[in-house]
Formats: sequence, C-alpha cells, structure tokens
Amino acid sequence: MAAVLQVETLFVSYGAVEALKGISLELDEGDIVAVLGSNGAGKTTLLKSISRLLVPRSGSIRLRGADINKFAPYQLIQQGIAHVPEGRKVFATLTVEENLRMGVFGVRTMAPGKEYKKTREWIFRLFPRLLERRKQLAGTLSGGEQQMLAIGRGLISKPSLMLLDEPSLGLAPVIAQEIFRVIRQIHQEEKVSILLVEQNARKALGLARYGYILETGKIAIQGEACDLRNDERVKAAYLGGAKVNISACGSMS
Repeated sequence: MAAVLQVETLFVSYGAVEALKGISLELDEGDIVAVLGSNGAGKTTLLKSISRLLVPRSGSIRLRGADINKFAPYQLIQQGIAHVPEGRKVFATLTVEENLRMGVFGVRTMAPGKEYKKTREWIFRLFPRLLERRKQLAGTLSGGEQQMLAIGRGLISKPSLMLLDEPSLGLAPVIAQEIFRVIRQIHQEEKVSILLVEQNARKALGLARYGYILETGKIAIQGEACDLRNDERVKAAYLGGAKVNISACGSMS
C-alpha cells in the first residue's frame, strides 16, 4: 500500500522543553495506526504538528509525498485531513447543525448543497442522537454527544485522513464502546485512513493494524497491533498485565 502520511525525524519544542525527539512514523492508505502513551508522552503534540497547529523545530511531514509545510493549517482540510482534537472543542453557542456546517468552512466542493446534505444525513445515521438534537446548542449536550458531534464535524468534509485525539477520554464505557464502533464503521465503509491517539490501549490495539508507543517524546516500542497486544512490556504498562490470546487479533472488543 502507498503511504498517505510520512513523519520523519520530527523534533518539536515548547521553548526549552523538547516534546518530540526525532519521531518517525508512517500511515498507509486505508489503514488505522494507533499512537499510545501516558500523559505528556507527546501524542497530542504529534497530531498538532501534522495539522500545522505547531511548527516543528526540524524534521519533515509528508502527505502523499508532498511536504505539508507549503499548506496553511486551514488549507489542510482541502487536502483531505480532518483533525478531531482532544477535549472535543465544539462551538458551545452554536447548534449541532451549525457545528456540522462549520466543518466545511472554506471547502469549495462542500457548499450547503446536495453533497453536503448527503454527507450530513450519513453522519446522522452514524450518530442518531445528533439527528434528535440537531437544533440543540452544542454546549448543552452530554460529553458523549459532544464527542459524537466533534467526530461528525470532522467527517462532514469527507476526509481521506482523520487525526483522532483521545476520542474516548472522559466517556462512560458504554459511550466509549459506541465511539469505537463508529470509528471501525467509518474505516470499513469509507476506507478513511486513521491516525488514532488513545490512552485506552486495549481498544486502540483492537482497532489498529500497527501501533507506536511514545515515552517522553520518543518511540519506545512499535509493531503490528497483534504483536503489541502480546508484548509483555505493553501488557504490563498499558493492558494491566492481562493475558491476550494472539488468535483473537483483529477481534478484540
């Protein structure tokens, strides 16, 4: 498969503090790759660098072979990238419908016409609660509903690459399960490439084909998701020491 995203030797600093220390990773077309790690490991910094919200000190980020440095952050949506940030970041004083429309702001091919309406209806099928609350202010939604809206807003532009930052953070287990089910559905039905940052290692490695584990800004472990789920270091640090049968790879719930 061809690579949709290539990150090479990426260094990112906050002043004198080095947050990423030579990160390199790759995501193929139509693939799901998980990035795991504890708080402060550099996961969110990585996604912000890819979406041009942060400027790396050195290294390169390529989208289908093209250096993304030539794009402003707002132009990346036109290149097929959608970033669903940590903490949802919905527009609290806008309705669900208005939040979705903001997701296509500046995308010439997605003016509020037939294509937009078709995509909006698809999102409402993915998340029926958003249809029920389409006229409701986003700030009055529950945390799970806001996460659904944040993902829906990312999907409305029909991206080919999604950057998902902690989609299950702070959610009740049953809602988190629903979010992961929809992520799998998006990948299977639309063939969207997904770079998934997540602290729930069990769920993330159940979705992904390949995984990277960050520790203090460096890649500590990487490999096929099945292998990581059976790696004693990963099980001890991120899976609670749980025994995982490698024959269950690809079907972990």
